[in-house]
Amino acid sequence: MLYVRKAEPGELGDIMRIYRAAQDFMARTGNPNQWKHTHPALSLVKSDIENGTARVICDGTDAGRICGVFAMCEGADPTYSYIEGGKWLDDVRPYVTIHRIAGDQTAHGILRCAAEHCRTRYSSVRADTHRENLIMQRALEKNGFSRCGTIYLQNGDPRMAYQWVSAE
Repeated sequence: MLYVRKAEPGELGDIMRIYRAAQDFMARTGNPNQWKHTHPALSLVKSDIENGTARVICDGTDAGRICGVFAMCEGADPTYSYIEGGKWLDDVRPYVTIHRIAGDQTAHGILRCAAEHCRTRYSSVRADTHRENLIMQRALEKNGFSRCGTIYLQNGDPRMAYQWVSAE
């Protein structure tokens, strides 16, 4: 059984190993342009750990081996203020955003685990992905997220935007 906890500074090497595995996996499976081998940068991952947004997903063994990682970003995301070709399911409630999610391909359900973790804390969860990342698109939809339109990163790159909202 997978579980989520805050990342610790001493886990930077494990986290970067997981991102490298994810970058390689994306390149092999038809999505070579989203992260290449440059994103997320070491400085961004360090910042995620320092500001408390970095989360690790661990397997259920006694050792709690890290098999996934993501940034759980609370509060309004500036890149989500404008959405094109659609609209958010709910643009009123506070939300949390899942960013930079990755697994090392040794455990299944990384996105499900992260989404459930966020859903226990927020009634609205957002995420985005590259148009070539068909695997993530299917995973988001399988986990109850709806495609809402297109958002643009700070550098102008488009991303497919998704949201899940609680029925309550």
